[in-house]
Amino acid sequence: MEALIVIVLAALVIVGGLWWARRAAAAKHRRELDDARAEARRWVERLGGQVLTLTGTNDAARQALADASERHQAALSQLDQTTTTTRAELTTGTALEGLYYIRAARTAMDLDPGPELPELAGRRGAGQVTEYRDVEVDGEREVASPTPTERTPYYYPGGPVAGRPVPEGWYSRAWWQPALVAGAWGLGTLAVTSALFSGMAGVPAEAHADDLDGTPGGDEGGLDDLDFGGFDFGGF
Repeated sequence: MEALIVIVLAALVIVGGLWWARRAAAAKHRRELDDARAEARRWVERLGGQVLTLTGTNDAARQALADASERHQAALSQLDQTTTTTRAELTTGTALEGLYYIRAARTAMDLDPGPELPELAGRRGAGQVTEYRDVEVDGEREVASPTPTERTPYYYPGGPVAGRPVPEGWYSRAWWQPALVAGAWGLGTLAVTSALFSGMAGVPAEAHADDLDGTPGGDEGGLDDLDFGGFDFGGF
């Protein structure tokens, strides 16, 4: 009888311990999610304030502000659907990207860009445009510049697109947008990157390689995985 009581008590202790551990884990998860959502909301609100208070005075600034506004709308939508810490971090990343466009707009208007932002995933490894380059590809002029000009109103903060790095810089058109949407690079776009970046200091070789994953011109039919890696958080 005493042995049975000991066994029952031991079982109760084990069950109670498991229940307590699960409760503690659930509470920890809720705290982490709440903290991640609060962090995301802080960046989204900061981006929203900048979008509302700035007005572009030239084409480059207006385009950068339009891109920042688009990121703000996307971040708001993501915030409403945030149910995990991973989703919260993605929301923060979207808002931070928008703030990079804000900095670009302020730079284009000769304003103080403000404090440095946390690094976006893959941004540093994507390199940056270090010289003005004007090339012809299939009868069209393609221009890249390290600073905004009348011919380069499109800014990109730098980072991977469809598995391929796109350097930070200002461009005559947003040639990376189709790959960003479709997840694959086309032959024409690969020709553009090869012409723009070949031999440019500060740009990794894979940004202007003639092939992707061993296939000349990339794979126009498939979808490559987008890179949504992590990032560090800081103030703005």
